[in-house]
Amino acid sequence: MADSSPTVRSEIAALLPRLRRFSRTLAHRREDADDLVQITVERALTRAEQWQPGTRLDSWMFRIMQNAWFDELRVRDRRSQTFVGEEMGEQVGVSTTDAQIDAIAVRKAVATLSDDQRAVVGLVLVEGLPYQEAADVLGVPIGTLTSRLYRAREALQALLSDPAGARR
Repeated sequence: MADSSPTVRSEIAALLPRLRRFSRTLAHRREDADDLVQITVERALTRAEQWQPGTRLDSWMFRIMQNAWFDELRVRDRRSQTFVGEEMGEQVGVSTTDAQIDAIAVRKAVATLSDDQRAVVGLVLVEGLPYQEAADVLGVPIGTLTSRLYRAREALQALLSDPAGARR
């Protein structure tokens, strides 16, 4: 491991909940999301000297995660692996209150979005990054980010307002 300062390590540790949230917007399965967080933290710690003090550590970490996820998607595509979706058993035995039902519906709706749209939703709507910063993390122009976000919101609204569409 590269010699990363205790301050950087503690700041990375403080980002873990946000990293986990963003990883779950990228990955469909909880296990994949947890692996993605681990890969991201490992890469950040071994490359801590590449982070520029004075810049936002969270944006740097989100960018590492985004790149790691793209790497994983390429590997999966080459191996032609398929995974069973989250809806195939993750919620077995869980009581279903209205809030849980709504959360499941939102997760399913977000899972139907394209990878690009899920990433935008995760950074802007879940993590609260400003548009310009989210665009920088994703490496796209701000106009591309806003159009992806618009399309994602429209798709989510359509899915969540149609009860039959949210159950698919």
